[in-house]
Amino acid sequence: MYDWNRKIDWSKQLYFEDVEVGSEVPPVSIPIDLQRLVMEAGANRDFSSIHHDRDLAQASGAPDAFASTTFIMGMFERTLREWMGLQGSIKKLGPFRMMIFMSVGDVVTFKAIVKNKQKEDGKGIIDLEIWAESPKGQTAKGAAIVTLPIKD
Repeated sequence: MYDWNRKIDWSKQLYFEDVEVGSEVPPVSIPIDLQRLVMEAGANRDFSSIHHDRDLAQASGAPDAFASTTFIMGMFERTLREWMGLQGSIKKLGPFRMMIFMSVGDVVTFKAIVKNKQKEDGKGIIDLEIWAESPKGQTAKGAAIVTLPIKD
């Protein structure tokens, strides 16, 4: 279940040398509820009714109101940001594919695993496989590239 008291220690920084191919990024889980979807829609100016109106979402074939692409991308970004620290940067997020609706009532967990690492132009480049899952199965999958500082 989601830990509402989870604290992030932003003083910690991950470095290129600390990462191994095959290592997993700590997952981030979040419950999907209507209030969260409405707040996200307002923050991102995505007022498509299928993301906050149950009847319209169900008329379109979804089980309930569901998370938007922007919400999903934001959660992938949060997952990576918490893992890498403030000196890391997200170079590329995606493409990713949505496979199952992330609907009201679901608890979705965002995950990643390191697929490759290399040094390029004095930066540590990390390639990641990213995905999200709920009790219904894998809901989205894709890729990301981040840069991490290199220890001198």
